[in-house]
Amino acid sequence: MTSSTAASASSTQYLARPEGRIAYDLQGAGPLLVLVPGMGELRSSYRFLTSALVAAGYSVATTDLRGHGDSDTSFSAYGDVETAGDIQALIAQLGRPAVIVGNSLAAGAAVIVAAEHPEQVDGLVLVGPFVRNPPANAFTRGLFRAMMAPLWIAPMWKSYMPTLYAGRKPDDFAEYRTAVIANLKRPAYGKAFSLTTQQTNHDPAEAKLGAVTAPTLVIMGDKDPDFKDPAAEARFVADALHGSVVMVADAGHYPQAQQPDITSAAVLSFLKTVPRSTDHSESDIRR
Repeated sequence: MTSSTAASASSTQYLARPEGRIAYDLQGAGPLLVLVPGMGELRSSYRFLTSALVAAGYSVATTDLRGHGDSDTSFSAYGDVETAGDIQALIAQLGRPAVIVGNSLAAGAAVIVAAEHPEQVDGLVLVGPFVRNPPANAFTRGLFRAMMAPLWIAPMWKSYMPTLYAGRKPDDFAEYRTAVIANLKRPAYGKAFSLTTQQTNHDPAEAKLGAVTAPTLVIMGDKDPDFKDPAAEARFVADALHGSVVMVADAGHYPQAQQPDITSAAVLSFLKTVPRSTDHSESDIRR
């Protein structure tokens, strides 16, 4: 299954937030992991990693961002801080600490949660992480915002997506891209994604880097086009968080989908080193 919108009604659950609902799935039994995708992606971005983690004995919650997938589009604000609030609320609803796996924007949000609610976060896995604003001039920022205007965001994103998947593409990339674009064509979802691109600011995440104490793994594709020097950015993030780095060859911004075997092995190896706050059984999960 490649589209979160294709999930059966029985498998999709919802987290109530002040302005709308956040969609998530919960699978497996064991220590809790919360997987959060980046902007423009669906929670099925983690379709390969999720199956590996569940098979290894973990409870895995995968979420859609607000305004994406099966989540509502009724929110007035989007970005790192807002996503952090949604992640923190989901962990609270599930009733026990988690390791957060955050891709792109969600990595910055995960940093904020770990800094502000350390008792809820056992560890961080940051994939293609944006934890600070990249250098960009006013013209570049303006051009990107124009490209991401609601009127043409679906065809623009359809053209742009392959560049973010630089290197090896998933075997089901065409099907997955079709699901992403179909989501953007739904009423209000293109506008919500456009607002996400306009409102997202990583300064709050950067300001919290020094307050994070959770063990951290940074995973970066060596062809990630969002960074001039992916390896240097990965090292910056890892050094700031006293963490470690795994560089994934022949992968762009989404190594969890592009090189799932390598990424799964890296995540599972890291999880073995993470001290868990408490031991829980499947019955502890609040479904």
